[in-house]
Amino acid sequence: MRLTTQERTAIDQAALAAWQQGTRVSLFGSRVDDDARGGDIDLLVEAGEPLQADDLVRRSGAFVANLYKLMGERRIDVVVASPGVSAPGYLIESARRRVIELVQI
Repeated sequence: MRLTTQERTAIDQAALAAWQQGTRVSLFGSRVDDDARGGDIDLLVEAGEPLQADDLVRRSGAFVANLYKLMGERRIDVVVASPGVSAPGYLIESARRRVIELVQI
């Protein structure tokens, strides 16, 4: 996994501030591969409980804003899965195949 201790701490703090109990935040994409270089930080957020659309957008925005505040602006992609909102799409299913869990709230 190619995240610094500072990046991991920032993700933990931002997740705790934005998401509710039962949420998991995992790393996926190129940063999972220790042999790869570069790449953005791809995060999969899996809410523990169903969220209304407005709450999901508010929490996602707060999460990303906190990440930028703690880590500075960089390329960060956040994909959110909330039970009951919709069936998981290709991106979520693909991300789940190879993730490293970072935070369990």
